[in-house]
Amino acid sequence: MADLELDDVTKVYVENDGNEITAVDEVSLEIDDGEFLVLVGPSGCGKSTTLRMVAGLESITSGEIRLDGEVINDRKPKDRDIAMVFQSYALYPHMTVRENMAFGLEESTTMPDDEIAETVESTAEMLGIDDLLDRKPDDLSGGQQQRVALGRAIVRDPEVFLLDEPLSNLDAKLRAQMRTELQRLQEELTVSTIYVTHDQTEAMTMADKIAILNEGQLQQVGTPLECYHEPANLFVAGFIGEPSMNFFETTREDDRLVHDCFEYDLSRETAAEVGDHSDLVLGIRPEDVELSAGSEGRHSYETVVDVVEPMGNENNVYLTFAGDHDETFVATIDGLQHVEEGESVIAKLPEEAVHVFDRESGRALRNRTLDTESVTDLRI
Repeated sequence: MADLELDDVTKVYVENDGNEITAVDEVSLEIDDGEFLVLVGPSGCGKSTTLRMVAGLESITSGEIRLDGEVINDRKPKDRDIAMVFQSYALYPHMTVRENMAFGLEESTTMPDDEIAETVESTAEMLGIDDLLDRKPDDLSGGQQQRVALGRAIVRDPEVFLLDEPLSNLDAKLRAQMRTELQRLQEELTVSTIYVTHDQTEAMTMADKIAILNEGQLQQVGTPLECYHEPANLFVAGFIGEPSMNFFETTREDDRLVHDCFEYDLSRETAAEVGDHSDLVLGIRPEDVELSAGSEGRHSYETVVDVVEPMGNENNVYLTFAGDHDETFVATIDGLQHVEEGESVIAKLPEEAVHVFDRESGRALRNRTLDTESVTDLRI
């Protein structure tokens, strides 16, 4: 297996009128041997273009891609020892599953036919599709086609897997099942993997590391929990998490953040973290907003329930500040807590849970305090 490194990789497209569009802007990443990295971001952010440059399907405008220390910018795709699974699966409709899985080995290796057959059959058994080997793609469900596409990549025993939104064509239940199977497979195969998705749930649940892109620029690289609890900027804070983090535009006056609907007192410690910035955004995750029927003192505000979304195990409660119905924010509470539309409740925004961002640059000045001692380790 191998380490993969992207060093200031840039892709610029030139339109017919000579106008240049930068799709990927100086992206640098390191994927360690056996690591599962998820590239996540909104549509058009450059994640699939980045993947295609690694695969050799797109040329690189500038920068370097290194595999185990060797620059592979000019290597042809077939010479990169990289296997890719496409969103459409790209199976040959006239071939059986067996033939689809064997095709790459037959075309790119000198492996004997009996060894190819054995490799295909053992991989199909691992994926649970050994009973489908003589069927054609049109006779398979979406989940089965996805397994065939994975099998075609696995049989090549590549140095790196590239997966371009491979679950997007599946229904929600099957997508959740396949996330688990993909994680198990990747751990068994210990292959360095880059997985592209716009689905933050896939990113949070599958990744060893997340790389978040926006408009071609890398916003943050870190573990899922680091990106969730310690976002580098407003974009990451708003993109990761569902429902999204609540944001309130404020102006600092002494040791207070002043919003149109409330004032938020800062402790000496938080004020020091914020520094001398004055145009600020106060952020808090919905699950950190505390609701109660009576006053809770500091950092507590009168609100009115606008909408309640029951989710079963939890409720998403959309709130407006008393006397102002223009700005809505969200609290996520236990599903057994009962609250009704139009009801008046007290919302508390605990200081240990808030984030503060510079409004102009979007940079995080202060992230929530994490009590690592409260994390329970269930490993035996």
